[in-house]
Amino acid sequence: MQASQIGWLRRVIAAIGAWIIYRLIWIFGRTYRRTDVQWLLGPVGGSVIGDATYGQVAEREGLSIERHARTGGLVPDFHQLDGAGFDASDVHASIRDFYEHTAEFAMDVWSRTYFPASIALALLVTTISRQVNQLNFPLSPLETALGITSEIISMRTADGVVKYTGWFRTLASDENRVIYTGFYMTERLPEEAAPCVKVVFPMPNGNATVVLRPKLVDGALELDSRGKRFGSAGFYRVQARDATRVRVWRIRSLKEHFRVFVDADGTLRCDHSVRFLGLPVLHLHYKMRRLTAKSPAS
Repeated sequence: MQASQIGWLRRVIAAIGAWIIYRLIWIFGRTYRRTDVQWLLGPVGGSVIGDATYGQVAEREGLSIERHARTGGLVPDFHQLDGAGFDASDVHASIRDFYEHTAEFAMDVWSRTYFPASIALALLVTTISRQVNQLNFPLSPLETALGITSEIISMRTADGVVKYTGWFRTLASDENRVIYTGFYMTERLPEEAAPCVKVVFPMPNGNATVVLRPKLVDGALELDSRGKRFGSAGFYRVQARDATRVRVWRIRSLKEHFRVFVDADGTLRCDHSVRFLGLPVLHLHYKMRRLTAKSPAS
């Protein structure tokens, strides 16, 4: 089959897949007024995501944008997560350092997918993800053999406050393949006792939003999307309806979990797992290291 025919087939399958996803959002989701779910709202994308979305969101919301930031982190101040049952002061200093100064770290990554969920993941990645250039997860360890690029993007309000921290990541072997265009922030939810980490992945006219509850377990930081009800931690697929309403599908069967820890040799590591319908889908393991020595004032 010629390349043009393969490309045409992928576009057709991607269109069918997108139509199915939109139907599922309509069937299993509910419509909310934007004013009633302010905690859930986040950046949305156009027909193609890539890195253009950062500039589009900055222009739309009147934010300044710093690409390739040399300082800054996914959570600029880890104490933003302080609340009932969680105190950032108890988190290992190296873990806080990574989240507050992510731009100053490099990462090695290993990936693994699991059968039979890997079939659905491969179909999703090779069709819809390629079409919109978002969430192109690695499907084999060889794809990450040369590493993953990591760019921190600081997006600030007029008074200089960081509203979003963008994390733009691509495969080092193919920088046109966007693993994800993410927007990081902290958020208070109606059903959570303490602030959570909220990550928004823009999609065409909507987004996929993961809300992660922080907790300490045996010295490790765990970020967990398992929540009991709407308004708690979880995976939310949001689709814009109009200027005042959104359609939201809380996908209870999709779970995401991070465990960030310092190993016996003092190396900072992270295990990231995704499960669907109780089955393992994807496991990523990261080793993080500082590019430069931490200054005494940091």
